[in-house]
Amino acid sequence: MSSASLGKWISLLYRYGQIYISKELEPYSIGRGQFLFLLTLYSQEGLSQEELAQTLNIDKGTTARAVEKLEKNGYLYRKPRIQNLRTNEVFLTQKAKDFEPLLYSILKKWTDILSTGMSEYEIEKTFIILEKMNENATNYITKYR
Repeated sequence: MSSASLGKWISLLYRYGQIYISKELEPYSIGRGQFLFLLTLYSQEGLSQEELAQTLNIDKGTTARAVEKLEKNGYLYRKPRIQNLRTNEVFLTQKAKDFEPLLYSILKKWTDILSTGMSEYEIEKTFIILEKMNENATNYITKYR
């Protein structure tokens, strides 16, 4: 096995991805850490802030700040949960719904950039390997919580 560090390459790709996302989302007043909340709500609207935090494995304070900023910029709104009025559910505004195709095109472009020069087989194999690595990391981390 090579002495090269997988963590080094994953870290570099993460940092470059954050630079790309920041640049692309800046004109829309969306921070690089906030788009994940939109993606989650595109697939499951009406989650509470706590449920969002758990789903994304992000602490509650960071989640609260992200939701507040997205709400301030017109992408989200909150309303009390009927079963528990102390809990707010988070919903997408029309502005966020209109933004969805653009967000997905920005993310696809990054995938296209990363996979430039790769065959379909290499791309598919990369996804399989990354999914397995994610599963391994998740299993390891949840074991020690």
